[in-house]
Amino acid sequence: MKMLINVAETVVADSLRGMAAAHPELAVDVENRVVARRDAPVAGKVAVVSGGGSGHEPLHGGFVGPGMLSAACPGEVFTSPVPDQLVRAAAAVDSGAGVLFVVKNYTGDVLNFDMAAELAQDEGVRVAKVLVNDDVAVTDSLYTAGRRGTGATLFVEKLAGAAAEEGMPLARVESIARRVNDTSRSFGVALSACSTPAKGSPTFDLPAGELELGVGIHGEPGRERRPMMTSGEIADFAVNTVVEDLGPRAPVLVLVNGMGATPLLELYGFTAEVHRVLRERGVAVARTLVGNYVTSLDMAGASVTLCQVDEELLRLWDAPVRTAALRWGM
Repeated sequence: MKMLINVAETVVADSLRGMAAAHPELAVDVENRVVARRDAPVAGKVAVVSGGGSGHEPLHGGFVGPGMLSAACPGEVFTSPVPDQLVRAAAAVDSGAGVLFVVKNYTGDVLNFDMAAELAQDEGVRVAKVLVNDDVAVTDSLYTAGRRGTGATLFVEKLAGAAAEEGMPLARVESIARRVNDTSRSFGVALSACSTPAKGSPTFDLPAGELELGVGIHGEPGRERRPMMTSGEIADFAVNTVVEDLGPRAPVLVLVNGMGATPLLELYGFTAEVHRVLRERGVAVARTLVGNYVTSLDMAGASVTLCQVDEELLRLWDAPVRTAALRWGM
């Protein structure tokens, strides 16, 4: 596989150096692997901190900034950040109002964030945690007990970040983050495998002419493999699966997310099919976001995430945000 890298061992550090060069509004600590708002801590404001394995960019570092995350910690590729990183990030952005950890439901992330929360609390930082487990494809997987955390992570980070920006207290920011997770569901489809820099070749075998329904963001197996389907057929399967799990009808935020190697030409065509299925199911669409946001290196494919919203959540979604990867209203 051809990759635009120097050596596999420095991929994450090199990426962080590039982020620092491109985004001077961020404080990027390459050595300690922490990306933070340069103006943090913000007096009286709850800090929202997340992190996870690299390879899912722009998640999470691309979502650091006003209206979203206060800090993010990138681990090695597909590997959780370590507790020391998370403690350092929490201490750097805590204003005294407390810190909310947003954690995707993968075993390594859960264990390391739990340990970091205990260590940070020992140092006098108030910490709350929210677990994101929105994937409806499978109950357990190679890296997870329970449902995986995927596209809804973006919704949780945006809406909790907006709540924190408004000055809401820690308990309220945590409550909103939990509500967003509880009313969000995702389903992903892979058209090709991804290749990690260390391996330099596809991480799993997906024969030509087949796709993986319900794939995870690390290439974990989904529900089943089928012969290649049309965009409309994939939308029928993915959206119906999500809607049936989500329950009662309510207006939704829609995220049509590329896995890293699918062009916008295809993603927008797929979005049209997603909207068609939602109309047929009687589900109103409040807002739609399309693009590569929660990726899996160079995997081709897409995921659909729906989040049921009320007036408050929609207001928080529309609230100004200014990050490297998501920005409006500022």
